[in-house]
Amino acid sequence: MTEQEVLKLVLAGDPRAIRSLVDHFQPMVLRTARGFLRNSDDARDVAQEVFIDIFTNIHRFQGQSRLSTWVYRIAVNRSLNYLRSNKKRLSNRSYSFENSESGQEGTMNLSDPTQKNPAQILEQKEKSETLHAAIQSLPEKQRIAFTLAEYDDLSYKEIAEVMETSVSSVESLIFRGRKKLQEKLWKVYRNLDRPT
Repeated sequence: MTEQEVLKLVLAGDPRAIRSLVDHFQPMVLRTARGFLRNSDDARDVAQEVFIDIFTNIHRFQGQSRLSTWVYRIAVNRSLNYLRSNKKRLSNRSYSFENSESGQEGTMNLSDPTQKNPAQILEQKEKSETLHAAIQSLPEKQRIAFTLAEYDDLSYKEIAEVMETSVSSVESLIFRGRKKLQEKLWKVYRNLDRPT
């Protein structure tokens, strides 16, 4: 079924088409929100808001871009709005630890010798929080481009469509974002290595 056919069915209120659209885009929306928020509970909250926006405004979608591009725009905007409106609460909270191999928040089984020990897990969590804080400190456009490239694995062309800009602008944003991240992380880790 083409995107246009799915859209027609969704607009007509077909429950199977609506379920199909949610099933298709939910992993992408959750991954995008988690890339910005670094917390699965917050990402699920944002995903609900994204799908409310999609179904409230789908009649306004004019097909000038792909449907996935439009959904990405909504997910990015909702994630950024969530960060802005919850800035104080989010800055006072630690981020949920996510198992990088499974993509799921993990529990630790101490009897499993293949799992990392608690010190390694804590160190990995601290590095993840440091990286996330550095990403959050990037200017907004750099942060969006970097997050879509690194967490959603979008091509520069796809990012340009989501951000409604040129591919060369995206290349520049990501290059400058990576450079700033390297500088920030270098300072953090250099200070950690100094004797106290």
